[in-house]
Amino acid sequence: MQHFEFEYLFPFILLLLIICIYKCPLTIKTIIFPHIHLFNKKTEFFNKDKLLYSVILALLITSLASPISYDSKSSQERKGRNVVFTLDTSGSMDESGYSTQNRQQSKFTILLSLIKTFVTTRFDDNVGVVVFGSYAFSPVPITYDMHSLEYMLDFLEVGMVGDSTAIGDGLARSLEMLERSKAKNRVIILITDGYQNSGSTKITDAVTLAKKLHVKIYTIGLGKTSDYDVKLLQKIAKETNGVAFLAEDAATLKEVYEKLDRLEPSHIRSQNYLNKYMLYYYPLTLAILLLLYLLAKRRS
Repeated sequence: MQHFEFEYLFPFILLLLIICIYKCPLTIKTIIFPHIHLFNKKTEFFNKDKLLYSVILALLITSLASPISYDSKSSQERKGRNVVFTLDTSGSMDESGYSTQNRQQSKFTILLSLIKTFVTTRFDDNVGVVVFGSYAFSPVPITYDMHSLEYMLDFLEVGMVGDSTAIGDGLARSLEMLERSKAKNRVIILITDGYQNSGSTKITDAVTLAKKLHVKIYTIGLGKTSDYDVKLLQKIAKETNGVAFLAEDAATLKEVYEKLDRLEPSHIRSQNYLNKYMLYYYPLTLAILLLLYLLAKRRS
């Protein structure tokens, strides 16, 4: 389906100059004419030349606003990987003191902030989010629209799916989303600060399915190593060709995301990816033709 829009709207403010075409005289001349009654002020507004000047100005401003047409279907067919963030929202994620710079911030708040920064550089990927506590669900389906994803992240809260830690259910829900995707590269980034103590899915079953679907799982443990199952996270990552990371504090977590960005790079591309067709030359060409017409008219 084709869509139409302007890339820049502020040039349309210049349309106010059309008023000047009618109200601002180019030169001030003193003309003595005895028959003033022959002038009709209403006809001045419909002056043909002024109307043409107004049309030309409007066309030039329209061209400056950069009208485009794009195919919304093609914009969804990304060639990158599908990434699902599988986030622990159990009660322990609300603990503060994770950052030395701002000890009032909770682990979960810091985590969401870093995810937002991370996804802004994913120019060619589709990203989804799964949260797990006592059970798991997906508040953000896999999408290419990073602005919508960032918006939805603000609605996530600690304890929204219970205070337990169902890691297996989180992985299972993430794999369910990725199983329906067509991307060649599929990645799960599992982030937790606890032990599996809830849910109906065995972690071994989830890992087996991930291997079958060729889904790579990166694991990130938050906080002290005694707070979560380090060996389990390492095993999950190793068996799926991923990497296990330990993030004791906010600074280390930031470094982890930088490493992830290097391990799973997203090709830098411009915003022209939406199969965009530039249309500015249509109004520009018409404006030039009208200007040539006026010039030819003056010479004749």
